[in-house]
Amino acid sequence: MIRNSENWLLKVENLTKIYGEPGPNTLSKTGPLFNSNICPDTGSIVACADINFDLYPGEVLGIVGESGSGKSTLVKLLYFDLEKTEGKAWLKPFKEGEENFLEVSNQKKRFIKNHLLGMVYQNPRDGLNFNFTSGGNIAEKLIMADEFHVGRIREKASSLLNKTEVPVLRMDDLPSSFSGGMQQRVQISKAIANNPPLLFLDEVTTGLDVSVQAKVLDLIRELQQDMGISMIVVSHDLSVIRMLTDRTLVMKDGRIVESGLTDQILQDPQHPYSQLLVSSLL
Repeated sequence: MIRNSENWLLKVENLTKIYGEPGPNTLSKTGPLFNSNICPDTGSIVACADINFDLYPGEVLGIVGESGSGKSTLVKLLYFDLEKTEGKAWLKPFKEGEENFLEVSNQKKRFIKNHLLGMVYQNPRDGLNFNFTSGGNIAEKLIMADEFHVGRIREKASSLLNKTEVPVLRMDDLPSSFSGGMQQRVQISKAIANNPPLLFLDEVTTGLDVSVQAKVLDLIRELQQDMGISMIVVSHDLSVIRMLTDRTLVMKDGRIVESGLTDQILQDPQHPYSQLLVSSLL
C-alpha cells in the first residue's frame, strides 16, 4: 500500500458534531483534558470535534475508544446518517475528490451512499429490512445502485450469500428466521453488493457469541483481501482492531488523542488513555 499526498481515497478535515447550542468556549472547555464532552456553560454535547485524517486505497483504519468517545458518530456523519456541525470531507471517486461531499445536494448524497459507500451496523436491524428476504435485501441495494435486471440481481445475490457463507437455499427466507451471526453476514452481503470503494463497520461483532465473532472477523478479513475494499472499523474491542486494521485512531471524549500504525499503538502506546486501553487488554 503506497501512501502519499496524492493517492488518498478519503480525506476528512475538522469534522465536528455538537448536540445543543454551543457557546464560544464549548470546544475549549471539553475534551480529554476535562474528562468530559459536555460543555459546562451551555450543556451542549460535543460528540466529536476537530477530526482530521486521510484514508488510502486498500487500507483498513481502526477507530477505537470507550462508549461515548465519538467513534460511531464519526462514521455516521460520513455515511449521512447524521448532519455535521462543521467540517469537510472528500472522496476520490466522487468528482475526483475536488468537492466536499458533506455539503452536496441530497440527490448527490444518495448517489454517493448507493454507489460508493457501504455500512455494516452493530445491530442488523439498522442495516436490513426485516420485511424483505435475505435476497430481497441485497436486491434493494443493487436496485439503488442502478442494477435492474432480475436475473443478474438473483445471480449476484446468490454469489454474495455464498461468499459470506449464508446458505443460498435460504435466499428467500426472512432475516428474522436467522441467527444473529447469519443476520450480520447477510448485512455484510448487502453492504458490499454495490462494490463500494469504502466500507464502514460499526461494532459489527458486539453482542455475538465469541465463536461467531471469530467467523465474522475472518469473513471481513477475507473479503478485504479478495476485494481490496478500504474500510473504517469502529470498535471498543482492541482485539478486533488488532486483527483487522493497518492504522488506528484512538478517541476519547470526542477527540482523537493518538493515531498511528496499529502494531505501534498496541505495542508502545504514547497517550495515557491509549496505555489504559492496551493494559486492559493484557
